[in-house]
Formats: sequence, structure tokens, C-alpha cells
Amino acid sequence: MGESVGTLLELDVTGIAHGGISVARHEGRVVFVSDAVPGERVVARVTEDRKKSFWRADTVSVVTPSEHRVDHVWPEAALDRDPAVRAGGAEFGHIALPHQRTLKHDVLVDAFARFARTDLAEVLGHDVTVEAAPGDDAANGLGWRTRVRLHVDADGTPGPFAARSHTVVPVASLPLAAQVVQDGAPLVRGSMPGASVVDVLAPSGAEGARLVIDTQSPTVVTETVGERSFAVDDNGFWQVHRQAPAVLTAAVQDLVDRDRLDPEGQHLDLYGGVGLLAAALGDVVGPKARITSVESAPRATEHAQENLAEWIGARAETGRVDRWLARTAAAASRPEQERFRAGTVVLDPPRSGAGREVVVQIAALQPAQVVYVACDPVALARDVATFADLGYRLEALRAFDLFPHTHHLEAVARLVPVG
Repeated sequence: MGESVGTLLELDVTGIAHGGISVARHEGRVVFVSDAVPGERVVARVTEDRKKSFWRADTVSVVTPSEHRVDHVWPEAALDRDPAVRAGGAEFGHIALPHQRTLKHDVLVDAFARFARTDLAEVLGHDVTVEAAPGDDAANGLGWRTRVRLHVDADGTPGPFAARSHTVVPVASLPLAAQVVQDGAPLVRGSMPGASVVDVLAPSGAEGARLVIDTQSPTVVTETVGERSFAVDDNGFWQVHRQAPAVLTAAVQDLVDRDRLDPEGQHLDLYGGVGLLAAALGDVVGPKARITSVESAPRATEHAQENLAEWIGARAETGRVDRWLARTAAAASRPEQERFRAGTVVLDPPRSGAGREVVVQIAALQPAQVVYVACDPVALARDVATFADLGYRLEALRAFDLFPHTHHLEAVARLVPVG
């Protein structure tokens, strides 16, 4: 920390950066400012200047507000609280919902311009719209979380972390959570002695919320998507937004190019979890679909095998995706290589993206198309750039606001061989 930490600056906020932080300049230096809106003039306190190239600062008051500024949807994260104890997890909660989507669009377009050297509107032939999930506009983007993680302080009090810190903030409300999650959350001071993490979740196949404490062994819950049910561990990965599984199922099915889809191909679902997107693909391919779902978490793979049982050609395999691909490519016979070339690959990697090694391995299989589900626009753009170097071009892209009042967005892209 340097001598500028704690200094108050009056700043003109000019843009939005990846990660939900606004951008300003002070005497030529970039300052990343939390709790601001591009176009505003704010007073912000410097919190970090370890990197001489930029500083970080927290807004403490607004001199000239943006027309898009609203009262924060979460009182415990509002400007009238000290930044050190503002609840984290709703960093866009002070911005009108339609404008949040405009900012997310801008971040997505900028990521592709910077990291994939791609003008999205030019490549796609249209501008990208960040689409709302059903029901979110009517609810002002509230009440969508079916899962909330609370951390517990030394006194046994649960709450979210403050923004960009590990300080537990006691709260009286969880406005982004579904009502049943809010009702079941143990927000009373001192109510969880001995715990360090408490997950509150409301599976779609059950009534009421359940608490999962870090010391407990997992139990299986049922999640319902349309007519299909999925078994998943209560501490395992499942999409957080109540509508996300259905939205992403429909998006994957929409992005799969039917003209490139060969029912005889060997299809892959990488980072497959409990099989949500493998099932989405299987519904398109048909009952004889050959689909292999690859996931590193053994219990998720067990559930995927069960969840995909209706497709006789479906398999779920446990393994790290990079190692599984290397092993599979090395062992593939000529007929198997042909089936991979006829296949469609769906992947939904973690926030860090698939990364160069995995992209190279996917491209080496020469699949007919790749449908990439991404929760980070920069990671997606980097991977799309790698695919481009290996002969795959971006052909279609949709974006979804599955995390209202946060900076996160989901995107689904289709990549196809050049030529």
C-alpha cells in the first residue's frame, strides 16, 4: 500500500471494465471505481495503489448522478454504508436493469475486440443483445437465486462477504434470492456456531429450502427442467438462476446447426456436470445419440450416467477434460476418428475458460461444430481466438442476463470449420 491509500478523489467515470468495475482517470492514471455508473462524477476513496499503472477506489458519494442510477436493490450494499461493510454479490444493484444489460453488452463486445480481434456485429451480421430470462423484468431482476452461499464469522454469524474481501457482513435481507431461500436463510447473529460455510438452496423438485453446512456429507436432490429430472448433490454444481437450466437448454438446442448435426457422429459434452447440456444435445440428436459427457467430479459423473440413462449410447466418464481428450485422441481408431469428425462438441468450462491446451485438443478432433457455453466474456473471447488460429470461426452468439444486479453474463457461441 502506498501513500495515496485513503485519499479522496473527485472523478469523472468514463466506462465499464470487465469485472463490473467502472473506469476513471486521475492525472493520467487509470482508477477502477466500484459502485459508480459510467457518465457520473463521484467522490471515491483510494483503496489500493500497489500497481503504479492503476489505482482502485470505492465511491463514497455522487456529485453528478447518472440517469441510470437507482436506489440500490440491497440496502446492505448501498452507498450510505462504509465500503468495508457493503455486502458483495450485487455490484450492479445501483443501476437500472435495462442499463445493466447495456453495460454487459459493452463488456462482451469489448472483450471480443481486444482478445479475439473480432467485431461481433460485423462477424454475426447483427448486434448482440443481452437477453433477459423469463420473469426477470417483471421482478426487477430480484428473487432469482435458488442457491446462496453464506460465510460464517468467528461469532457464528452468517452473511455474505463484503465486496472484494473476506469480511463477513451480517445482513437482514437477500433480495436476489428466491423467497423460499430468503425464508430459510439463517441470518440471525450467532446462529451457526462452529460452521464456516452454509449453503441455502431450494431445489425445483422439492418444497422449502435446505441448509447444507460445510461439515455435512452430500445428499441427492432433484432438479426439474421441463419434463426431465436431474439428480444432483446438494453441494454439487447446478445453475443458480431458477430459469437458467431451461434457458441454456433452449440456447444450446438453438445454436446447434441441424445441417451440421450427424446422428451417427460421436458427440461430446465437456465439463458436463450432471448432464444438463448432454441431455439438451441428446434431445436434438435423437434416441440413438452417441454422447459422452466428461466431468472431473466423480459424484457428478455418477449422477450424469443416471440422468442420461434414456440414451442407450450415452456415457458419463470421470476425468479432467484435457487428460481425457489426450487419452481419447491417442487411442481412437480410424472409424472412431471419423465419428468424432461427424460429431458436435458442447462445452461449458469454468470461469477461467477452456484454455489453449483443451481448445487445441478439441480442434484436433475436427468436430463438425462446437457449441461453447461461457460465463466469462474475456475467457470466451480468448478461446474463440485460439479456435480461429486452428481453423474454426465464430458463426453465431447469444448472450443472456442470468445474473441480474451482478456483472456476470452467460454467452453461448457456435464455432464451425472455416471453408
